[in-house]
Amino acid sequence: MSSNTKDLGWIDLGGGPREIGLALGRAGRDAVQGRLIPSGIWQLVTAEAHAARTARMTLTVRERFPAIWAEIEGLAEGLGLPVEQVAAWNYRGDLLASVPDGCTTVLLPGEAPVLAHNEDGLPFLRGACFIAKVTPASAPAFHAFCYPGSIPGHTFAFTDAGLAQTVNNIRLTGVEADVPRMVLGRAVLATATLDEALAILRAHPNSGGFHFALSHVADRRILSVEFGGGEVSVREIAAPAVHANHALHQERGLGRQIVTRSSADRQARGDFLLADGVADPLAILRDAGGPGLPIRRDAADDPDDENTLATAILRVSRHGIEWSIYDSSTGAATCRGQTT
Repeated sequence: MSSNTKDLGWIDLGGGPREIGLALGRAGRDAVQGRLIPSGIWQLVTAEAHAARTARMTLTVRERFPAIWAEIEGLAEGLGLPVEQVAAWNYRGDLLASVPDGCTTVLLPGEAPVLAHNEDGLPFLRGACFIAKVTPASAPAFHAFCYPGSIPGHTFAFTDAGLAQTVNNIRLTGVEADVPRMVLGRAVLATATLDEALAILRAHPNSGGFHFALSHVADRRILSVEFGGGEVSVREIAAPAVHANHALHQERGLGRQIVTRSSADRQARGDFLLADGVADPLAILRDAGGPGLPIRRDAADDPDDENTLATAILRVSRHGIEWSIYDSSTGAATCRGQTT
């Protein structure tokens, strides 16, 4: 791995679930205490009005995903916050139909498929996010983009088992979730195959809305998976495509979702660039042109309160995952490497 870190931090951690959560909490504590807790979105998500729904989902997590619950408990300890508040924050997309998590993914199938991803989040967290290299005691090691205060598995990640994962928000309405979508994302990082990943999602469909792009070194299909609200829709990507954080093929999402202007504009611009012959995924993800709101998001007045905080290019071959991560709109990768 080579690194030229600027806005994006880097931490190495490992151990059991509680140890991992504790290290993640300590890494994000200053940003959560100083930037996140004073924000309106934190106050909204952790309000008493959501306590019963949070408690109900917590019972499910403790029963079905005890290791992930232990990680959340460790995260709360490291942050110095009540576990109920930290749990609610990690259930935010299940408690609210619309949260400030955007993102755009470029999907390029082939012998060595590419998943390329803009991670769009709260602008005030720029400089506080980090790449975590995590070595669990009893699961495959992985790298993941991490927000302070959040468990891994809901951004972009890749594992030593050969799995590549990118995640986009889908703003489904009217969901009463049983299991949090971020917990499902974290569970997928422990799987060894695409079929195992799909089995987890199909067994727990009643969450908030997410889109996963998945590929694997031993399989090298690209799967577009839209799920939430009791439904899981899976499509294999056979031609270059873009996904800009709204449902494109899930039946529920097509009828019951919020599509923001930014999401619609990014989808249209990405589709246009692909149709126009642009083959470089980094050029697409850094694009600021077009008639609408841009794919690359740096505006202080972004209408969804989201900015592009990192860009990842994941190339999946039978030899491993070649990865490059960028933390600015120009210049070389902040860090890069290859799994084996």
